[in-house]
Amino acid sequence: MSPNGIAFDHRRVQTAVIGHKNSDHPVILPMDAHELDQWRKAHPHYTYWCGIQLGGCGGELSDRRYTTKVCHFAHHPSAPICHRRATGESSADHLFIKRGVQKLLQRRKVKGTVKTTDLGTGPGDAVDVHLPGARRRLRFQLSALDHRAWRRAVDDLTDGSEDLDWVFGPDTPVSRELAGRHGFALRVRCETVGGERRVHIGAEARDRTVQWTPLEDCALTPTGLSTPHVEKIRLSLPRPKLPSFPLAGGLVFILAPEAEAPAASPFAAEDRHLLMADIKPVDSPIVRGLLSLPGDSDLPPAEHVYRMSESARMLVTEDGHGWAVKADRYARLNAHEAERTGLWSPPKVSHAAAQAPVVTPAVPTARQSPDPKAAGTQAPAKAAVTPAPLPARTHADLVSSIRQALSHTARSRATTTWEELTRRIGQELSALSERERIALLVDVDTPLWPNVPVLSALIQHQGSPLPYLDEVLARLGLPNAKGSSRIPQWAQVEIRRAHDAYGKPSQAMRPRLSLSPPPPPTPETRSVQVKPARMAPPPSRPKHQTPAWVTKRTDAQISHLISEIRGLCRKLSKPTRKRANKAILGAEVWLGKVPVGRAAKRITASQQTRDHHVRSLEGVLKAARADITATEYLERPKQKKQQARVAAEASKSVPPLHPPAVPRAPRESLEKRLTRQLVLTASRGHTIHLLDLEGGRTVPDETLRRLLTAIDRPASPEVPLLSSLVTTPDGGPVLFFRQILEDIGLAVPQTDGALLAIWRREQQRAHAAHANPPGEFLPRLVPPA
Repeated sequence: MSPNGIAFDHRRVQTAVIGHKNSDHPVILPMDAHELDQWRKAHPHYTYWCGIQLGGCGGELSDRRYTTKVCHFAHHPSAPICHRRATGESSADHLFIKRGVQKLLQRRKVKGTVKTTDLGTGPGDAVDVHLPGARRRLRFQLSALDHRAWRRAVDDLTDGSEDLDWVFGPDTPVSRELAGRHGFALRVRCETVGGERRVHIGAEARDRTVQWTPLEDCALTPTGLSTPHVEKIRLSLPRPKLPSFPLAGGLVFILAPEAEAPAASPFAAEDRHLLMADIKPVDSPIVRGLLSLPGDSDLPPAEHVYRMSESARMLVTEDGHGWAVKADRYARLNAHEAERTGLWSPPKVSHAAAQAPVVTPAVPTARQSPDPKAAGTQAPAKAAVTPAPLPARTHADLVSSIRQALSHTARSRATTTWEELTRRIGQELSALSERERIALLVDVDTPLWPNVPVLSALIQHQGSPLPYLDEVLARLGLPNAKGSSRIPQWAQVEIRRAHDAYGKPSQAMRPRLSLSPPPPPTPETRSVQVKPARMAPPPSRPKHQTPAWVTKRTDAQISHLISEIRGLCRKLSKPTRKRANKAILGAEVWLGKVPVGRAAKRITASQQTRDHHVRSLEGVLKAARADITATEYLERPKQKKQQARVAAEASKSVPPLHPPAVPRAPRESLEKRLTRQLVLTASRGHTIHLLDLEGGRTVPDETLRRLLTAIDRPASPEVPLLSSLVTTPDGGPVLFFRQILEDIGLAVPQTDGALLAIWRREQQRAHAAHANPPGEFLPRLVPPA
């Protein structure tokens, strides 16, 4: 007690909210008495509360001024018992982050929603940001998180159609894992400035150093939250490493040049060769798969068998739908060992060739003396036996050799000629006719991709492109290629594209030159003769940067499939809807309607073919129709029972002289459908996610709260609260469960622990009341208000 009889409260509180107990406007009380005097003069009408969104009791606070110790907030003596866990400066960081992000959205003119999330330890566990226009979500994770909880949160927050960015408060193993995987991780911290906490975003590099930037100086784009330091790290990073596992020794392989490696494989790397090979592990059958070999050396000959070293690793994709073997060192097996593997057998030589070896006279080498006398005294030279000539290479072998040679030429940022290719590959190239050369080059560059350069452009003839390059391009499907006068300019641009793609270091490719004829001149352009200016080459993009958008395409079939699937999405089950959203997103990325960004799934979707997206959408549409048919089949017995019940009631009310008339069943209200859904959930002993409710994805939260309140009113002790069956993504009660209790006339608990106990007891009561047979009906924990 003080000398004047006033009771002092020693529960020191440094943060509060302004206005009322449900406010999200945080404030920090200045600790210095002089600063507090200035604060009071500047804000004389402020009232302070131990806010619900701070995890407090909702009671009013007063500011206490001290000169011998720090100033702080204090509860009134009549305030309820407060079990607030955190009262320091950082206890309101989630509200300062929420307000800072809202201001950033307004300043950047980006539409989005920001809300705080309770993950079980308090309302300040996380801040979730949803940007529907960019199909992106951001989570500010302010509480500790392990890898499995992080994986569950990723699945709960996204359904395959949106990207998710994480911003971590504490330094956790998950943030270090993401930094090691992507090269950086986003961090968040708050610094006290007066009565505010300024939000800073940090870019944590792999060496654990963090560069901080004020939130107001950050960029919020369709590719997510970014800082200047993030862009520097991203531009200097190599391609993210794929997960890999060490392989025990004993793997042998032989290349399969007749099989082509996929062009858009996630295992492709600029500094490595990706090939198809027949691989035989120890005590396992032979399997054909992808093989990644070092790109700074020539490919091994395809007619030999090789053993991998102990450092071989298996590369896998994160979704587990693909694999490849990475080998940095390998050794060639001798003929006996290769034959034992089953991957190779010695070539068969005819009996006549074996009996009649080719005999040639010995020729003096450079080490032999040219003196005739010395030569005359030497012993007679033995007949030299030349080996039988190697069999001629197949068309597939020549295509692979030419593609490999042109890739090395592009990596050296040079051009070549057909004569030089003949010296490098073999003399059989010189004997080919023009028609055969065209067929070879068409196969070298098949298929034609917008983001893959045409290697045939690297072959020059007397300083110009090949005279039949237009025929090659026409067969590849390039529009307006046959007989075009712009082939020389097109080839120069394509050479630069090849150098950008294959050179070290690689650069983002400039767009391919169009061979479309220029539009016919108008009368105005004919009257003015202007000398065309020489066009400067387009500026190159930063290194290792993916184009943000795909060139827009128009495809009526794909657009119709997307529209038809979207019309069925609301009737689908969650797994089918998730698959549909993934297929729609990939098709819209390919059409150029959605930005590519830096997500690996979108980059892969932009590189896939039109037929792939058509097949994917058609498969999803077929699965959606089957899903809806199965649902209707399961609901059909219920509908028949309902119609029979309506018909029986109508037959009782109509006189028997008239034929029985079955009235048309009126459409049920959303409240009745919600009640039936919750009763069915209770009878199964389950809970239901908020978004899986009838209208959970389309009806606002305020409307859902009113509907659930109407279902649970009146609050009779014999009737359980069905709203307790509705959960959030973390499995806890919905944020407005307290408000439901208040609206139906029950006492509202002040602590989270009491609220969780009441919520779980009502779930047990609902399961017991609607079970078959009914279970033990426990008493209600919350009294009337």
